[in-house]
Amino acid sequence: MHIFEIFSIIGTIAFAMSGAFVAMEEEYDILGVLVLGVVTAFGGGIIRNVLIGVPVTTLWTQGDLIILANLSVLVAFVLPLKWIQHWKKTEALFDAIGLSAFAIQGALYATNMKHPLSAVVVAAVLTGIGGGIIRDLLAGRKPLVLREEIYAVWAMVAGIAVGLGMAKNNWELIFLFAIVVIFRMLSVLYKWKLPRRSLKENLPNSQYLDS
Repeated sequence: MHIFEIFSIIGTIAFAMSGAFVAMEEEYDILGVLVLGVVTAFGGGIIRNVLIGVPVTTLWTQGDLIILANLSVLVAFVLPLKWIQHWKKTEALFDAIGLSAFAIQGALYATNMKHPLSAVVVAAVLTGIGGGIIRDLLAGRKPLVLREEIYAVWAMVAGIAVGLGMAKNNWELIFLFAIVVIFRMLSVLYKWKLPRRSLKENLPNSQYLDS
């Protein structure tokens, strides 16, 4: 099995279950859980394909992954409540695994199509975060990528590493996968943040009232 396929499988399982658990937290029915799980697993890849020129219908050639996503969602749906509650404590880990696997998968996809570095990085970011953004929006939540912890940056790092040829063989890609997961979890643990600027903190209240 090619390393590309392995990352596709890892990302599909991690994001499908992530979407399923979020749907259950929002008390969706079984159909809603299936929809959110599958959309989370494939949303990022669909957005990536649109931007790098791959037909969206390519999705339907991934029958095995679609079945795997549905099976993952159904497994998540029937898990004992104690297991699900334990998962919620490791929610960030599942998301980090999906982020890393799909970011590398997206970067490899663009690299195989001979796209430039900029396109490789965009493909990595969109594949890594696209499904999670759609998941959170459909669940009525603030997207994880917009929160304070560093998130999309690690997908960019994966894209740059693959695009520059720093990770080519299987062991290098596996090492990159582990590095992205570790640094994503460190950013959660130590609450690493990107710089931000709030206009509400700098502008007088009167300016808001006048507008």
